Amino acid sequence: MHLGLFLMPLHDPDAPLAPKLREDRECIIYLDQLGYDEVWVGEHCTATSEPIPDPLQFLATLIPVTRHIRLGTGVTNLPQHHPLQYACNAALFDLLSEGRFNMGIGPGGLGSDMEVYGTLTSDRNAMMVEAIDMVHKLWAGEPPWDLQGQFWNIQLQKTVNMSLGHGRVIKPVQKPYPPVFTTAMSPKSGPAGIAGERGWGLISANFMPYVNGRTHWQTYCEGAARAGLKPDRSKWRLARTILIADTDEQARAYLQRPGNSVWWYYDYFHRNLGGRGMLGIFKSRPEQPDSEITVQWMLDDIVVSGSPSTVLDRLVHIFDEVGPFGGLLAAKKDWDDPAIHKRSYQLLAETVMPRLRQHAASRALSAAA
Repeated sequence: MHLGLFLMPLHDPDAPLAPKLREDRECIIYLDQLGYDEVWVGEHCTATSEPIPDPLQFLATLIPVTRHIRLGTGVTNLPQHHPLQYACNAALFDLLSEGRFNMGIGPGGLGSDMEVYGTLTSDRNAMMVEAIDMVHKLWAGEPPWDLQGQFWNIQLQKTVNMSLGHGRVIKPVQKPYPPVFTTAMSPKSGPAGIAGERGWGLISANFMPYVNGRTHWQTYCEGAARAGLKPDRSKWRLARTILIADTDEQARAYLQRPGNSVWWYYDYFHRNLGGRGMLGIFKSRPEQPDSEITVQWMLDDIVVSGSPSTVLDRLVHIFDEVGPFGGLLAAKKDWDDPAIHKRSYQLLAETVMPRLRQHAASRALSAAA
């Protein structure tokens, strides 16, 4: 089971940005030293609360200062990118990182981005699929190009000179291409079905109840069945908000601090999605009334917190409920108290994960017996 970090990022939209970006980089460097396997960084162009417009550019600064952690986009919103430009940028990143690139892609989820790019009413799932198909064709072939789609056309025939390299595109180190992942948030998410049809990896979001993850995997399997593929649970990542302290009391005391960063994170989502009538994303059961979905309820129901033993028990329960998954992603929160957050990452890597992996292995053995 892989261990990773999901970095949206999410910051106070009115706070100075440069210190927050330094903190995000410091966090990833620290996790590389702890042996984390992967990190995923989001992309938004029109949100100072989620302020990385180009995750590849941000992640490129981490290539020379990390050793083994895989660097993933979580996600690049393909309807906002021309497929040729993205193919070139992604291949360059894979080359520079010497094959450490995880290619997270998505249809886009921020309304202001969609409006400015003119995709508010578009079939963004179809745009995502068409774009990645063109990217893979560019990497698999050579010019001349004549790729005709519903949303983009790529044509290059008159100015090709193979001996000079003109008309050709650079290609990634990983063959046939870097592993593709997409994300799922709502129950029975559409992208989960697409991921199953394509054999991609899947990341279930951290700010939803874990029971939504079970519907994501069911939808993934349905997509795989339509395509005649065998679903591979090793490609599934489950993201969670996790806060581990040395004792339950220490974790509880932090979460009771007024305005702590975990509270702020869920207050942001409550205001954001609640303001759009989307509180259903947070519900553990469909009939749950909106009035129950408060920030405190989200902290109690969705956040995994406590001592290492308490958190392990909770994660084992989640694992048994949703079924095996190939990776656990901890969602980063602002370091309002750096010592607490860094200790949480350390305890997760050194104390909790070895035992969770043992549980996963025992489940696999019992299933095979």
